[in-house]
Amino acid sequence: MKPTAAKFIGILSVLATALWIFGLGWTIQHYFFSGPAANLSPGQSEKEEISASSDGEYQIVALGDSLTRGTGDQSGKGYIGYMMDELGEKTDREINLSNLAVKGQVSKDVIGQLQKPEIKRQLRSADTIVMTIGGNDLFQGGQALENLNASANEAAREAYVKNLDAIFSEIREINKEAVLYYVGLYNPFNDLEDAKTTSAVVRQWNFESAETAAKYPNVIMVPTFDLFEQNVNDYLYSDKFHPNSEGYKLIGERLSSLIVFSGEEKQDEQ
Repeated sequence: MKPTAAKFIGILSVLATALWIFGLGWTIQHYFFSGPAANLSPGQSEKEEISASSDGEYQIVALGDSLTRGTGDQSGKGYIGYMMDELGEKTDREINLSNLAVKGQVSKDVIGQLQKPEIKRQLRSADTIVMTIGGNDLFQGGQALENLNASANEAAREAYVKNLDAIFSEIREINKEAVLYYVGLYNPFNDLEDAKTTSAVVRQWNFESAETAAKYPNVIMVPTFDLFEQNVNDYLYSDKFHPNSEGYKLIGERLSSLIVFSGEEKQDEQ
């Protein structure tokens, strides 16, 4: 190699090294003193810091069946929509909702749903969890009315309570802090000939559900039986099973009245 060429290559090497050192210094300065890592506390990772940056948002995850999907509400809101409207009046925080309910689900279906990684991921980030389940276990789409058999109902109730216990246990395992609001059952057949019998059955299922909920921290049973006890047809959709807009509004308002934002109250605009 000629001396001139060697000298030229040497100069390029020195310049490249200098640029690399400058780039490294700029990266360290930007990242640790003015970039994302500047606000990290000792031992805190950037991933944790990014997660903490979304603390201002309030996360609600909804689980369950067609009631949580809002089936029967002509406005399309369902109790979830009315609940969100009411909560918006209680806080200035941004509220995000993830509705994971599936029409037709029974309690054992929710147990299976809770095993899915994406469902678990969303539940872990939840501040509040709301859920309806049990109506399909009990009424079987109205078919149970054709055979109000005491032994059959007892078997169905026992299976349901066992599943509900498993649901509460799994949710508490996934997220120990979020408050879980379980929306109780109402009797859509309160005006029929066997209303006394069906009402007694629903009350028993609600009692067992409340007892199961009481075993776990931050699990609150939300009663709805009384909301539909009088003039039930005024609050039911044409299928005489799901609520209509007025019925869902009653549920949404009751549920929202129980959700507390850690003592926060929305400030009145001056």
